[in-house]
Amino acid sequence: MSHIHNFHIPVMGLGFTVDTPLKVARFGISSVVSIMDDQLLEDMRSHYTPENQFEPISEKVPDSRTKRIKAYLNFLQRTVDAQVEELKSQNFGEGQEIDKYFDLLPIDHPLSSLYLKMKLATGNEKLDLQEALREAIVPGSIDVNIMTKVDKLNYDKEGNALPREYSDALLALKGFAESDVKGGVVFSAGMNPSLYGYAEQFEDFFPDENGQIKKPIILKVSDYRSALVQGKFLAKKGLWVDEYRIESGLNCGGHAFATDGFLAGPILDHFKSNRENLRNDVLTICQAALMNKNRPLLSSRVQPRITYQGGIGNSDENQMLLEKYELDGTGWGSPFLLVPEATSVDEKTFEKLLKAKKSDFYLSRASPLGVPFNNLRTSTAEAQRKERIAKGRPGSPCYKKLLSSNVEFTDKPICTASRQYQNLKIKEKEAGKISDAELNEVLEKDCLCEGLGAPALLSVGETPRRNLNAVTICPGPNLAYFKGSFSLKEMVDHIYGKVNLSLDPDRPHVFVKELQLYVKHLKSDIENAMPENGKKVEAYINKFKKNLSEGIAYYQEFKDSWSMENTLVLERVKAQLAEMKLNLQLA
Repeated sequence: MSHIHNFHIPVMGLGFTVDTPLKVARFGISSVVSIMDDQLLEDMRSHYTPENQFEPISEKVPDSRTKRIKAYLNFLQRTVDAQVEELKSQNFGEGQEIDKYFDLLPIDHPLSSLYLKMKLATGNEKLDLQEALREAIVPGSIDVNIMTKVDKLNYDKEGNALPREYSDALLALKGFAESDVKGGVVFSAGMNPSLYGYAEQFEDFFPDENGQIKKPIILKVSDYRSALVQGKFLAKKGLWVDEYRIESGLNCGGHAFATDGFLAGPILDHFKSNRENLRNDVLTICQAALMNKNRPLLSSRVQPRITYQGGIGNSDENQMLLEKYELDGTGWGSPFLLVPEATSVDEKTFEKLLKAKKSDFYLSRASPLGVPFNNLRTSTAEAQRKERIAKGRPGSPCYKKLLSSNVEFTDKPICTASRQYQNLKIKEKEAGKISDAELNEVLEKDCLCEGLGAPALLSVGETPRRNLNAVTICPGPNLAYFKGSFSLKEMVDHIYGKVNLSLDPDRPHVFVKELQLYVKHLKSDIENAMPENGKKVEAYINKFKKNLSEGIAYYQEFKDSWSMENTLVLERVKAQLAEMKLNLQLA
């Protein structure tokens, strides 16, 4: 799969990047669409399709979830293909999108040099170079994200559980696999053996006669061990992992999957040192499995891509990551929430982002999955949640049921953010079975299904179903240092160092910020530890401290090689590292 740019836009919520390919793919920029909410995809397809051409897919139609996902992805691909053909037909030098395509490239890209040469050329040479540039234009890939933990079982009309292949994640995978979309599937949030096994049912995940895979598998991982375990698991089925997408445990948006104090720098170094081992171990297993299945083999030269995402803020950091750790690319998420040309953020939420203080970005317990979730204190969803509690009606009406997984009170799973579940917990509190603190933790849960999907519809002028228009937004802590509305070109130029956006001068280095977040996370764990779990907690804290201490030592060893032009920034990093080390000793 072609990668014109060395960065991608990761998935953000259910709706913030749901139509991002329509905005950026024609410029060669890859992005990731969540396909977990088929109702949202159907509503977006309805919005973009002329009324007399739209053929709705009812929930009552057999296999409606798969069909809706497939229809939306096919729509995206058709539209992007048409956009690219239109772009290729344009004349150079008239300020059209064909010029923008090449203007967005990094200065050292071969096509950027060719574009500059074309602009200086004349006559037939200029025409020949223009034709060569047109032929080189390829769109960014339309990747999809399946959060492996979001995989509820479904039931028939009589209330009987349907077979495993009718669960939410497996149906989503089927919709993607059967679509015409040109892109890969990102599996995030850990291993789901049933989902990975189901991938064997689809041809596009296996190499063709030329050793090429039509729909690559991308794994979002937190560390090397996770990559190796999951890579081998898939390889035993003949499924090759095309990319390992490393994400910071805490310095990211959305759900935060904290490690036990392992920091990004040492993790990336581990990948760099063991890259060939990872490739060779997984390839050997995969080729053997393909032979047993009598399938075409992968090219012996195949190499998995290694990328990183989480908290990157400027071109110096971006370049350091690419060069020091020999990465194939980086992911830039939350800053693109401030780029209307790239993401879908409704006007009211956009204004709240611009006015937000650093303290408004926080790690919450809002997710029904029980995983820490990055949140914005001033969001309309937070205001709605508190208002419902004040009115004596906590919890949300549960229509989509995507995050229904709790069977504490019911035979069929329900969502912990639902009104039903929270009322049952209130009754437990009234009966003296749980404490105020335990109830408050439950009441902090919020409906992410509606809140993370609403902004996409609101931003295009549509009203969400049942008028549930409160917005949940899940930016990473890095967004606190960006202020203003930016054009696509401004943000891309910032990534590549062509311009420097004005960021908060107090913004720490990407690695230092993650370290600060982990120290804060550890202190919180210590404060919330239950006395009866003394020995277990002590062992966990000691392990956490050890990993952080080793991470700090690692940074102090290589700090002089960081490519930072501004010596004041380097001095601040040194001071911040020393401060974090002291805080760690006092924790």
